Amino acid sequence: MAGSKTRSTYRCSECGWSTARWVGRCGECQAWGSVSEVATASASPSGRTSAAPVTSAAVPIGQVSAERAVHHRSGVPELDRVLGGGLVPGAAVLLAGEPGVGKSTLLLEVAARTAAARQRTLYVTGEESAAQVRLRADRTGGIHDQLYLAAETDLGAVLTHIEQVRPSTVVIDSVQTISASGVDGVPGGVTQVKEVAQALVRMAKSRDITVVMIGHVTKDGAIAGPRVLEHLVDVVLHFEGERNSRFRMLRAVKNRFGPVDEVGCFDLGPDGIRTVDDPTGIFVERHHGRVPGTCVAVSMEGRRPLLAEVQGLVTLSPAERPRRTTSGIDGSRLAMILAVLQQHCGIRLHQHDVFASTVGGARLSDPGADLALAVAVASAHFVSAPPAGVVALGEIGLSGELRRVRDLPQRLAEAARLGFAMAVVPADPGTAQGVRRAASQRTVDGMRVIEVPDVASALTALHLDRRTKHALEVVE
Repeated sequence: MAGSKTRSTYRCSECGWSTARWVGRCGECQAWGSVSEVATASASPSGRTSAAPVTSAAVPIGQVSAERAVHHRSGVPELDRVLGGGLVPGAAVLLAGEPGVGKSTLLLEVAARTAAARQRTLYVTGEESAAQVRLRADRTGGIHDQLYLAAETDLGAVLTHIEQVRPSTVVIDSVQTISASGVDGVPGGVTQVKEVAQALVRMAKSRDITVVMIGHVTKDGAIAGPRVLEHLVDVVLHFEGERNSRFRMLRAVKNRFGPVDEVGCFDLGPDGIRTVDDPTGIFVERHHGRVPGTCVAVSMEGRRPLLAEVQGLVTLSPAERPRRTTSGIDGSRLAMILAVLQQHCGIRLHQHDVFASTVGGARLSDPGADLALAVAVASAHFVSAPPAGVVALGEIGLSGELRRVRDLPQRLAEAARLGFAMAVVPADPGTAQGVRRAASQRTVDGMRVIEVPDVASALTALHLDRRTKHALEVVE
């Protein structure tokens, strides 16, 4: 009887893509020189797979107990918010982020809070020594009797520690530093990362242990290693933030036990990391008087409304090609808004340098912040401040119209809660095609809401149009 045959397969060491013949460039990640030959076993000549014993008998789904998949609080409210209620026994969680963003600090805080709740926790570090982690724990107040620490880079040793300690939660820092003996490849490679992740996930499922793994990212911001790593785990979290800002945001990209549209806010300081329940104060500056070139937007980060101040500066350009510089705002979005202001509002900026930024390192990708950016630029151009306590909401179309944004009631309620007196929002579309409603007003939670159909009407309602500039010049 003929046995199984071996055949050659070529696999990319960067992303795990495989092909039947050698190529110089990976067809998946486009990396050069990363495809090498690996030997794989082919199927039996008969093409049949023999039956194997089952681990447990199949039962009706109604008889399966769901008590083992109940969320348990981690002690960090913002993390529990993103996870949908907390950590789940038997779940595998992957936390990714750029170097220095605070991943290890966050998970050490989670481990300490879990240990403080009398749940045994094991923290495995492969990047630092045990003494270095102890120093950080001393600084952040993370010393607890139920928190165990091990410095290991071998998968077998890590599994042995888990057998001896028997924790309810395991933190792996990081999965790319752990290697499995007897498996080809270097630590962090496709084969090694896949084998380590599979072993940790099997251990988590069989023993109802929550495993949280830290993952590296590439220069493009994607999770390093094979794509299969993200498919193996139950939850994928991204931890992000600007290096020159203390503010950090946690987002769920994949979550089998909760929503993926929630974000958590954190403040990373010298004494550790703490949750931020109301991050609006970080992104909004309270000025003593009216300041030209500023406007407040209300964006939606997941299901949380977040207020952010947008600032604009317009100056005459000494160069032939004016500059367009942004910080925290998409540059192409600014270019589109400047074109709309020129075409539909008569604001000529082709000889001016335009600078736009956000306060506190906020990143605005929500189209609902378009109107606030347009108001800030127009205010800076006319050197005329918008009314005090105003927020602007709305997506701008190329024809100058304002489009409704999602979750508008939640945005207005958040602005009213924080004491803003007026909001400019898009009006409902006209009943007839091509007909736009005039500006109207209503009151929401004591805040005056002005509904306008287009950008020009919004600037007129805020006294930021050409007539306002002409009136100022006459007064002078």
